[in-house]
Amino acid sequence: MLKTRIITAVILFVVLVAVLFSGSLPAVQALVTVVFFATAWEAFRLFKLRAPILVAFCWAVAFLYTFFYNAGLEQARFWLALGAAIWLLRFFPSLKVGLPPMEGFGNTLLAMVYGATLVSCFVAILVLFQRSPLYLFSVMALVFIADIGAYFSGKKFGRRKLAPSISPGKSVEGAVGGWIAVLVLCMITILAAPYQPWLQDTFAVRVQAKLGWGIALVALSVIVGASIVGDLFESQLKRRAGFKDSSNLLPGHGGVLDRIDALVPVLPIAALIGGWL
Repeated sequence: MLKTRIITAVILFVVLVAVLFSGSLPAVQALVTVVFFATAWEAFRLFKLRAPILVAFCWAVAFLYTFFYNAGLEQARFWLALGAAIWLLRFFPSLKVGLPPMEGFGNTLLAMVYGATLVSCFVAILVLFQRSPLYLFSVMALVFIADIGAYFSGKKFGRRKLAPSISPGKSVEGAVGGWIAVLVLCMITILAAPYQPWLQDTFAVRVQAKLGWGIALVALSVIVGASIVGDLFESQLKRRAGFKDSSNLLPGHGGVLDRIDALVPVLPIAALIGGWL
C-alpha cells in the first residue's frame, strides 16, 4: 500500500511540474479541465446527486467555455471573493453546526454551492498561473508542507483531538505542527531570497516584501487555517455519505478531491491576497 501510494505521488508530482513549467497554455488548460471534471464528479458523488458524472460534465463544459473561450477571467475577482465568502460564512460554521440531511432540497443546494467553490478554486489556479508557474506552485506547496508537518507532528505529539466527530485521526498538536512547518520553511525561503533570485517569485517572499513580516505571518496563518477547514469539510461530507474516499481514481490515495480538498479554500484566498501585491 505504501509503495503504491509513493508511486502515485511521484507520478502526480512529475505530471504537475511538467505541465506547469512546460510553457504550454493549452496543456495547462487541458489539465485544469480534466482535474476540474474529476473533482466535480467526486464532489457530487459525496452529495449523492443523481447522475453525478453528467452533472460534473455539464459543470466542466460550462467552466471550459466561460474561462477559456469567453474571457471569463475578467470576472475572476468576483469568483475568488465568492469562494472565500462561502467558506467563511457557510462551510466553516458547518464544522460546528453540521450538514443538512442527504435527502431534500437543502442537500442539492449545498452541492451547487460547493460546486461554486470548486469553480472559485480553479479560477484561482488560472489567476495564480498567470502570475507565474512558480508562484502557483509555491502556494500549493504551502498546503503540502502543512499536511506533511501535521502528519508527523500528530504522529509524534498528537494527544488532543481536533474534530473527533468529523476526523478522529487529526489532532490539535498536528495542526500546530503543520502551521510551524509552514512558517519555518517560509522564513528560510524569505531569508534566502536575496541570494537565490528565483525564490523572489514565490508567494511568501512577495507577501513579506510588499506587506512586511507581520502581515506575512497573518497571511500564512490564514492559509494554514483554511487548508485545515477544507480538509475537515471534505471529511465531513465523506462521513455523512458513508464513504472512506471520494473515489478510487488515484491508487493509494483515494480520489482527486482527497488530494486537493485543502486547496479548494486556500487558492482563492491566496489569489485575493496576491491582488494586493
